[in-house]
Parts: sequence; C-alpha cells; structure tokens
Amino acid sequence: MPKAIIIEEFGGPEVMKMVGFRALPPNSNEVTIRNTAIGLNFIDTYHRSGLYPVELPSHLGLEGSAVITDLGKDVDGFNLGDRVAYVGLPIGAYSEQRNYPANGLVKIPESISNELAAASMLKGLTAWYLANKSYPIKVGDDVLIYAAAGGVGLFLCQWAKHLGARVIGIVSTSEKAELAQLNGCTEIIYADDKQLVKKTKELTNGKGVTAVYDSVGKDTFYQSLDCLQPHGVMISYGNATGAVEPFPVLELASRGSLFVTRPVLSDFIKERQALVDAADELFTLISKKIIRVHLNTIMPLADVAEAHVNLESRSTTGSTILKP
Repeated sequence: MPKAIIIEEFGGPEVMKMVGFRALPPNSNEVTIRNTAIGLNFIDTYHRSGLYPVELPSHLGLEGSAVITDLGKDVDGFNLGDRVAYVGLPIGAYSEQRNYPANGLVKIPESISNELAAASMLKGLTAWYLANKSYPIKVGDDVLIYAAAGGVGLFLCQWAKHLGARVIGIVSTSEKAELAQLNGCTEIIYADDKQLVKKTKELTNGKGVTAVYDSVGKDTFYQSLDCLQPHGVMISYGNATGAVEPFPVLELASRGSLFVTRPVLSDFIKERQALVDAADELFTLISKKIIRVHLNTIMPLADVAEAHVNLESRSTTGSTILKP
C-alpha cells in the first residue's frame, strides 16, 4: 500500500508517523498524482509544531512534483502521464500518492527535472513575490536579505541581483558567506555581529537599505527596522525565532515613516493565471541559468524526522527534497 506521513499531535520531529494511505478516486475537479519528489520547507515545521495550527490528525507538506495517474471527470488541460508540480493547500505532499485540485497544478517543462521542480515551487515562487510584489526591486536598490544561503535566500539573492539590486546578505558561517557571494550577494554581514545595523548603514553611505527581507522573525524585527532608510520597506516573511510580537505603529514613524508587510505566497497565486505566469517566469529563469537551484540534499521520505532536525538546526543550505 502507498505510504504517507501524518501527525496526530503537535510537537517535535518525533510526532511524524509513516502510515499506509491510498487516495480515493479523484473528485470531478481533481487529479490523482504519484509524487516523484517532495519539497522540504520551514513552514512544514510550523505545521508540525503547531505554530501554524492545523486540524489533527493531519498530513504534512505543501510542495512537490508528480505524475498524473487519474483524472476527475471535469478536468481539462491535463492528461494521464503529465509531469506536474504544485505548491500550497491542501496539505499532504509528504506522501507517495494523493489527490490534488487540477487548477493548482502547473506542467513541468522538459528542461526542468522532477527534483528541481519540487525544490523550486515554494522557495522560488516565494522569491518571485518578494522581489516583484511585496517590494518591486528596482535597479540601484540596496536590499538586505537574511538567511542569504538558505532555501529561499539563495533564490531571492539571485533574483534581486537579476533585477539590478545591490544585495547585502546576512549569514551565520564563513561557508554560507562564500555560497551567498557566489549567488548574488555583493556584501556579507554575519548574523551574530553586534554592529550589524551600523555596518548596514556604512555600506549604504549612512542612508540604510531600501528594503529588508527578514525570515527570522521575533529576534530581528527591530534590528531590521533600524537598517532601513526613510520610507523603506520591511518585509517580514518568516518566523525562524518565533512570530513577531505586536508593536506600536509609532515605531515606524520614529524611524522615518517606514512600511511593514507580512506577505504569504497564497495571496499572490490565488488566480490560476497568476500561478501559471509566476511558474513560467521562475522556470524560464532556471532554464536560462539566471537562477541556479541549489538542490543540496536528497533524503528518503522515511527519514523525514532527520530532515526536520537538520532544517531546524540551520545546518542546511539551499534546498532539500524527500524521495517517496
């Protein structure tokens, strides 16, 4: 019988269990897919831990590549055997087989492997909306990117450079610094540097950066605000150290009339055409090697607990995929 990962309670990696799971016949607007590769993302740990609560028992995983094995009666535009990729709800990518709404699928170009597609959908499309929608990067902008050698960070640094920005990357180790510099970062600051704000200002001739892309959350929120120039944009898109606590909006006024946004991918790809267009742009940049996908780790789905431990310890760089 096909297998899937479920949780029956919130907690650490040990709460994930592999169980037998066979998909029912697809509804009229769904397809049945056989997953070929599954993306591992930080948001998966939020669902597992309960930071982003889900109804229990729950499957896990938001991203994958697959082959279509059955079609709902109203599905149009797809055929049996098509290679497809997906990102977003419903949760359940940590599985060998599942059903998925057809309007949430995109076809994988011949130039993109199953593994690269699974490693790119959530992280790559996150970088797409961060660089093009949350704050549309312009030529000559100075931007500050946390976790520059991480999964999203490597996509975002390359995309920002492609759009003409000077990228200041924040990393935790010299190895990650080297990787970030090879992928779009002009300048590097270490995450534990007590002079991070001062160095950011020095690198921008005292002005501060146009935008900060902060995936860390609670521990870096005010530091990030302090790195911005007047009217700068703070994009808080992750919670690696916990959710940002409520703050007085006057903090924005005292720093030069700043802007703050807390975006999520789903709001930018709700319409099918928006999803298709964003995926086409992402896959085109990958095919042209303007963006390089750093698929650094491939692990069996059965080893998902170890994969979560590695991810949460911040010992990984680039993307990790799970193989069913």
